[in-house]
Amino acid sequence: MEEITDFSEEKNESNFDLKAEIYKYLIHWKWLFLGFFLGGFLAFLYNRYTIPKYRTEATMIIVNEQEKNAMSALPSGGAAILSLESDGIQNHIEKLKSKQLVESVVDELDLNVSYYIEGNVITVEAYKSSPILIEFITADSIVNNVNGNFFVTPVSDTSFKLEEEDLNYSEIHEIGEIINLNELRFTILPRSGGEEGSFKRTSTVNIKLNSVRQVANDFIQSLMIATKGQAKDILALSMVNQSSKKSEDFLNKLMHRFNEEGVADKQEVAENTTTFIQDRLEMITMELDSVEIGIAEFKRENRLMSVESGASEFHSKFTTAEQQIFELETQLELINSIEDLLKEQADYDFLPEVGIEDAGVSGFINSYNSIVMERNMYLKGSTSQNPVVENLTEQLDSLKDNLFESIQSTRRSINVKLKELNQRENIAQSRFSNFPGLEKGMRSIERQQQIKEQLYLFLLQRREEAAISFAATASVARVIDSAFTHNDPVDPKPWLILLAGFIVGIILPILIIFVKNFLDTKVHHKGDLASLMKVVPFIGEIPRIGAEQQDIIHVNDRSPLAESFRILRTNLAYLIQNKDKNIGDVIFVTSTIKGEGKTFISYNLSRTLASTNKKVLLIGGDIRNPKLHRYTANTEGAQEKGLSDYLYDYEVTPSDIISKTNDDGITVDVILSGPIPPNPAELLMNDRMEILLDGAKKEYDYIIVDTAPTMIVTDTLLISQLADYTLYVTRADFTEKNLLEFPKDLKKQGKLKGVAVILNDVDYSKFSYGAQYGYSYGYGYGYGVDKESRWKRLKRRLFS
Repeated sequence: MEEITDFSEEKNESNFDLKAEIYKYLIHWKWLFLGFFLGGFLAFLYNRYTIPKYRTEATMIIVNEQEKNAMSALPSGGAAILSLESDGIQNHIEKLKSKQLVESVVDELDLNVSYYIEGNVITVEAYKSSPILIEFITADSIVNNVNGNFFVTPVSDTSFKLEEEDLNYSEIHEIGEIINLNELRFTILPRSGGEEGSFKRTSTVNIKLNSVRQVANDFIQSLMIATKGQAKDILALSMVNQSSKKSEDFLNKLMHRFNEEGVADKQEVAENTTTFIQDRLEMITMELDSVEIGIAEFKRENRLMSVESGASEFHSKFTTAEQQIFELETQLELINSIEDLLKEQADYDFLPEVGIEDAGVSGFINSYNSIVMERNMYLKGSTSQNPVVENLTEQLDSLKDNLFESIQSTRRSINVKLKELNQRENIAQSRFSNFPGLEKGMRSIERQQQIKEQLYLFLLQRREEAAISFAATASVARVIDSAFTHNDPVDPKPWLILLAGFIVGIILPILIIFVKNFLDTKVHHKGDLASLMKVVPFIGEIPRIGAEQQDIIHVNDRSPLAESFRILRTNLAYLIQNKDKNIGDVIFVTSTIKGEGKTFISYNLSRTLASTNKKVLLIGGDIRNPKLHRYTANTEGAQEKGLSDYLYDYEVTPSDIISKTNDDGITVDVILSGPIPPNPAELLMNDRMEILLDGAKKEYDYIIVDTAPTMIVTDTLLISQLADYTLYVTRADFTEKNLLEFPKDLKKQGKLKGVAVILNDVDYSKFSYGAQYGYSYGYGYGYGVDKESRWKRLKRRLFS
């Protein structure tokens, strides 16, 4: 038995019930379990048939050219010959990811040709383990730019079937046979080292041929390079691929090729420098021979054996001036040589760095050589029309103009200094007027000889340094760790995928249930009446009647329907226990809209009350849409006139419309609705209804009036004050939740008296776990009912 609690006003408290929300999902546990299982199963299949990808890494350090160069051991330190400006770590990264470098690696390793073994479910790449090989006779320049997709299926130990879908080609060929297909000529051979007869047992092999540029682009996209170390001079190369061996070969070969090209660039500078110095040596040798011949002729003509004794005093006084003049003339000669070379160049080539002291000229030469090296690198993978190459060419032209201007400025500066030194020499010479003019001429010739000798020795030293640099050029980078592959796959993560599968599998049905509940606007159980129950007491609920069950209760009825009406009767007794017992109670039964079962409730409630030896009068108060006659159609002695006749015709008495019924031993007096009048509201507004009820209160214990719906018509509200109590019927899976505000408003406005709510047509099979909603009534309890075992209850809950 449920306790009735009446609330006079709505309390300000939360309507959220965690147990109720959880229960909404637990009642669909079968779907949750199915989603959980399917999610995990699909995740298992994904892990089972997805080819894992592994991360391969390698590490290399960029060598410091100033500290690690072998030329640092030379007398000049080697700086004047190969002192190119540092490219910077970012430039090295760009070189490693350049198309020209990557394409050369792809071509050298034949990575544009891939072999795949077709399985029952997935296709696996067979890198260096394919049972067959394809050897091209066509030139590499053609093969590297062709795409193809061949399927090789062994037919026997010596033949195979070759298919190409795009060309619609399918033919049988022999092993070693030269095949002409499209513009390719190739042959198929078994991999050496295989067992005898293994070729025939080989599965279909898919040979994919892609252009070198396309494969190189794929590798560039997957190649990741990051800097490491405090000095940021360590490069960490990594990539993710299904074939770890292919990734290792690619990274190792990429680092090797990077070193090779870096060394080749350095050696090219040394080689050009050696060539230039050799040319200058030949010219200086001829000039030096000419000077020496001139000295010999001068001595012979003037009959001189030695000029040292005569010039000792002059030498001691003018040593400083002469040394300065010598150095300036040497620099002037070097500048003239560079200017001549720059004018003679037909193309942009490296300029030698031969020890020019002027910082401006030396800096321009260094910058010029750096840009020439960068331009040559881009020309390896492109043409001179490349925008980058054109930009570098413009920079070279600008540098060449600046270099000419700097040379002219330096020459003018040297000439000014020479003029000043010569003036000093003339002044000093005047002091030695007694010194023969012959000595001066001899000194001039010897000075030219010394200049040529110094320049000759200087160039010899530079030539040897350039030769050593060419033979012992240091590497651009040094490999710290060769390519290695981590054991754990990057994708997929088995446990993560499995966990995600279980989570997604259970979340999807939860979301579906949530959307279903969110879009559901119907009342289903007592919990949905929580907001209404804060204002109106709940008096009972009526179970749903099955197709094979009766909708009318009988004497000694043990059905759940009868038990629910007994509970309703008991709760009603608590509701009216303080009433005067000398007169009957008028109980209106109404609802918000039609179809909620108020007539069904009225009829069975009257029979339930009458079964306790109470005098009950049942009135069909819905004169617009009468339904009560459906339950009393076969009642003997039923009156022809009804309530509408009584309300209209003042000559009709209550005895004329009351029918005495005794169905299955239960006595209930009934007043049917009668004919449908054209003005039902006006009929109900007269005092005939009040007279009828006042008279019935003296003769009956209960007067139950089946009234019209309150929202659709105004009939019930016109006579609502005549009732002592109003039973407001709602129906599960039918009544809209937003309609619950209507009886709350009627209660607050005082339009209905003694309101109590009833929930009709509750489907208890949906709420086998819902004890928190009050669904564990246990109908069927009593004598003659077998006790249900725990195992049967569990089976009923699992499979209901």
